[in-house]
Amino acid sequence: MIGRLRGVLVEKQPPWLLLEVQGVGYEVEATMNTFYVLPAVGSECTLYTHLVVREDAHLLYGFASEAERALFRRLIRINGVGAKLALTILSGMSVEDFAHCVRQGDSAALTRLPGVGKKTAERLIVELRDRLAGREAVTAPPPGASAVADPVQDAVSALTALGYRPQEASRMVRAVAAEGLGSEEIIRHALQAVVK
Repeated sequence: MIGRLRGVLVEKQPPWLLLEVQGVGYEVEATMNTFYVLPAVGSECTLYTHLVVREDAHLLYGFASEAERALFRRLIRINGVGAKLALTILSGMSVEDFAHCVRQGDSAALTRLPGVGKKTAERLIVELRDRLAGREAVTAPPPGASAVADPVQDAVSALTALGYRPQEASRMVRAVAAEGLGSEEIIRHALQAVVK
């Protein structure tokens, strides 16, 4: 399985892009959220990928973050949601927004996405409500992307990966975050505050 690619971005025409890795050009279909953080053509970038092998094709899907890929993989396991619809969902809203809609049971927001009807929205909510925690809560752009790292968001992501609920991790970080602190210091202070 191809899990990650790092190479030079040769072409990008939404939803397709061409990534050259050591002389081999990989055609990758990506979400619009991934396209927003891609560097300019000719620059190096990294994509997390998911390979789908079908009888008539091998399809490679690319994502800006592991969280986006993980949500894609959860979505395609749901009855009635294929790879195309999963890409549409992830192109229409961020991982955080999707997780928020599912946790709040906001089927109206989900039905505004193309291809998502009322029954599909309700199925997404029912099947994913208890599963959307941890790494899906935060997306991080891939190395080489033009986004600036946010130490507060990184700290929330790390605490969530350690097992804290996203809301609890966010509250812990807000309580100790100070201007100029890096993510490691914020995490350390947040964990120390919990112990006290």
